[in-house]
Amino acid sequence: MFAGVVVRIGEEIRGYVDSCPHAGWPLSALDDRYLTRDHRHILCAGHGALFTPLTGECVAGPCFGERLSPWPVEVRDGRVVTA
Repeated sequence: MFAGVVVRIGEEIRGYVDSCPHAGWPLSALDDRYLTRDHRHILCAGHGALFTPLTGECVAGPCFGERLSPWPVEVRDGRVVTA
């Protein structure tokens, strides 16, 4: 089964496989709660790693310097679709 997450920052969107590069488990413990409260980072709920939304790079936590696996997405006719 595939699980992905799409984030939008301003007009930019990015898609990532919903899997922490450190542990391999889903990033969110609850559906649709991937961003920190200030919306500056994607948060791994399992161990608190923080990822930049536009690059997927881990900037804090046990997977520092690693990246989320990209999932190619784009907007077509106002809808987000797999590219």
